[in-house]
Formats: sequence, C-alpha cells, structure tokens
Amino acid sequence: MTDAGRIAQNRAAHDRLRGGYDGRHPEIHNPIEQERLVASVARAVAAIRSATPAGERVLLDVGAGTGNLTDKLLAHPGRVIASDLSARMLDDLAARHGAVAATAGRLTTRVLNGTDLRPLADASVDLVGAYSVLHHVPDYLALVDDMARVVKPGGVILLEHERAPQYWSPSPALARFLHDAVVWPEKHWSRFVDPRRYWKRVRPLFVWQRWFDARWMPEGDLHIWPDDHIEWARVDARLRAAGCEPVLVEDHLGYEPRFDRAAWEAARHEVTDTRMYLARKAEGR
Repeated sequence: MTDAGRIAQNRAAHDRLRGGYDGRHPEIHNPIEQERLVASVARAVAAIRSATPAGERVLLDVGAGTGNLTDKLLAHPGRVIASDLSARMLDDLAARHGAVAATAGRLTTRVLNGTDLRPLADASVDLVGAYSVLHHVPDYLALVDDMARVVKPGGVILLEHERAPQYWSPSPALARFLHDAVVWPEKHWSRFVDPRRYWKRVRPLFVWQRWFDARWMPEGDLHIWPDDHIEWARVDARLRAAGCEPVLVEDHLGYEPRFDRAAWEAARHEVTDTRMYLARKAEGR
C-alpha cells in the first residue's frame, strides 16, 4: 500500500472510532498513566525558553485525537492548537471544550494532511507535542523535521508514549514481568459455551484487509514491528541536525489495568518499555 493509502486508512479508522477510542486503550486512560502525562507536560512547559510571554504562547498538539494531550496543555497558560488527521475527532474535541468557560477561546483545531504540519508557519509555536502518534505516520522522520521547523527558538518538542529501545531488544526481565504481572480472569466452565470466545478466534479470518496486507491494523498502526519501529537514534539525529538538543529522555514501564499493581511497582525500577523524549530548539536558530 502507498503512503497515501495508509494515510487514508488511518483517517477513516479514527473517523469511525471517535468516542469509542478511549475505551479501547486502557494502557493510556488509566490514573497512573494520566498522572505521569500531567507531570511530563508540566516539565515540558517549564523547559520553554522562547521569548513569548507565558500567556501568549502557542502550544501545538499533533495527533490530538480525543484530546488526551490537549487537555493537559490547556492546564497551562497560552493558546492551544489541537491538530489531527480526523476532522470528526477534532469536531468532538472542539464541541467538548467549547462549553467549558475556562478553555473557551483558547482552543483552535487544525486538520492535518498526514505527512507534515502545513500550513503552520516556521517558528510559530512554543511547544509541539505528539502523544502516541509517530508510529501511525508513514514517514515519521519527516514529521519530526517539520516539528523542528514550526517550533520557535527556545521552544520545545515533546514526543510521548512510544516504545523504548528495551522493548525491541531481548529483555529477559521484561519478558518475565509480562509473564508474571498479567492478571488473567478466573476460568469457569461457562467459557466453553460462550460464543464470544470462539468468535474472537474466528473473526480475524474475515478481515479482508489482512488478505492483502498481513500487517494491516484496524487503527492504522504502522511502525510497531520488530523490523519496523520507531528508531530513536534517527529521531535524535534529525532533531539535532535541526538545532534541537535533548533536555530530558526518560524511559519507563507503562502501566495497564491488566497488570498486578504490586508486580508493576516491583518491576518499574528495572524494566522499561516506553519512552518520553523532550528537546529544545537552540535560541539562535
């Protein structure tokens, strides 16, 4: 499939999901991850060194979706641009915030083309953030380049919730954690007569897209495979070439409600699977 075809598939998938998206992603919409993201955004905002007064800053959410990152950005002074491939998701996001006095007038939306951030001007935003987005973009390095283009000198780029290098390398500790921490529901004889159990196994055979593309994913995930994933060394190199230096790179163990909390607490100090990357553009660039 061409890049244009993948972008169209991604747009259609997220137009269709809309309000059902959050419920499909407990690894994102749980109290532990949400608290971590609030802190991450606060650190990113604190790292801004652009000349723009705080109340006049422009904070850009790339791939805003239902507004997970947008919500956190709106907790800080300035104007927020929520941008996404899905116009329907953006309509829902705008309608939700339009009724909230604290955010009315501070939020605008922008539909993206799936490749870059046009028509945003060079050096026009003070923060650009992307949460769980890069792996959906065919040429994610080109998008990273454009993030560096639109951010002001002294502004920051926040890349959030992408797989860390340890996830892709042989990690006995991570494998052991996943084996021990996942809490399986108690087995009961009724599961053998539950048609949903069998339909779950048979349903993939009826997904016609997979007949032509074994790596087709219903939400347009692309770079999620051992031989095709986000390469952080290349992301870092592209940002440095554009005059952006890392401020903070933090790997952590993502939390999911299916994990035993005690097992996760015990493992999170030695095992990682997710990366947060924060860079700042040189003030002279």
